[in-house]
Amino acid sequence: MIPEGITVSDACRMMSARKVDVVLLTDSNAILSGIVIDKDIATRVIVEELRPEQTAVSKIMTRHPILVNSDSLAIEALEKMVQGKFRHLPIAENGEVIALLDFTKCLYDAISRMEKVAEHGSAIVATVEGAERQWESNFSAPYSFIEMLREWMFKLALSTIISENTKVAIVSPSDPISVAATKMREYRVNSVISMTGIQIQGILTSKGILMRVSPVPK
Repeated sequence: MIPEGITVSDACRMMSARKVDVVLLTDSNAILSGIVIDKDIATRVIVEELRPEQTAVSKIMTRHPILVNSDSLAIEALEKMVQGKFRHLPIAENGEVIALLDFTKCLYDAISRMEKVAEHGSAIVATVEGAERQWESNFSAPYSFIEMLREWMFKLALSTIISENTKVAIVSPSDPISVAATKMREYRVNSVISMTGIQIQGILTSKGILMRVSPVPK
């Protein structure tokens, strides 16, 4: 958490030094006032040609981020992120921010937990009170259901989940960073593919711009 009055340049140095792609901003009363992510650096600073060393980070932050309490259900937090179309969600306790949820990490964790459940589904169900009575006619039902979910999530062909109107942001290796950042903003994505003809040369993400292009720690 950093003061909203510091410059974008200093904010980038702090983010790069700590290897994080998000910071929370506080006002003069030390109250949460905004949030800045790596994508903001690419699509608001570089594209709009702002001077990082002269621009207050408050100029590019998203104001009044949504909070959840620490006693909220995990599914409620994930629903807020999905509905709001944002990747990070501050967690508060007694009005003080104590943690920051990352949607991607939550998703990986959920997948990992589901895989473990799928591997030990029968054993887990068997330990639940009353499970024997509930499933005595078909004990394999819970396990089969979990396997069905796993099949649906992990064994779908990629072609079935790619939208017909999907567009890929492509740049040339010789293009300046500003072109890549502009593409990210235009396509509303966090990365671009660098190509020469039909040959993929690499990938550039908004976090890559933050860590490699933005001012490095002094």
